[in-house]
Amino acid sequence: AGVGHFIFVSSMGGTDSDNFLNTIGRQTDGSGGDILLWKRRAERYLIASGLSYTIVHPGGLVDEEAGKRELVVDVDDKLMATSTSRTVPRADLARVCIAALFEEKAKNSAFDLASKAPDAEGSVVTDDASDVFKFLKGKTCSYDSVSGARVPPSIPALR
Repeated sequence: AGVGHFIFVSSMGGTDSDNFLNTIGRQTDGSGGDILLWKRRAERYLIASGLSYTIVHPGGLVDEEAGKRELVVDVDDKLMATSTSRTVPRADLARVCIAALFEEKAKNSAFDLASKAPDAEGSVVTDDASDVFKFLKGKTCSYDSVSGARVPPSIPALR
């Protein structure tokens, strides 16, 4: 299809099979649900495809103006344990996705994105969305232990 670079917006929390989002849609027989685990598997499939990619795992999305918060990044859900704020404005997520199209450091990277509360002490607004790729310092998420989601036999490529 001529895709040069694929930007995938996923979800933070994908390393935790017990994350409450995985319970949504789960049936009494244990089937269904596992949305974050399925997303992680799809990410792994994208990585294996050979396409150039950027995978963003945003925290909870909020409707706020872009460019008013300090953006924070890390990998493998570390922000879930260390960040005081696990949210990010949708508009800032969009700015990061656009920057990923033009930033060489964004290629073939996967990371978590959140923001500090606007009134957080010592917070410095991230004016240039491409700075998040510098903040990562070359780190990217690990997919060594993607597990969990029950794969239907009709989708063998995800096994």
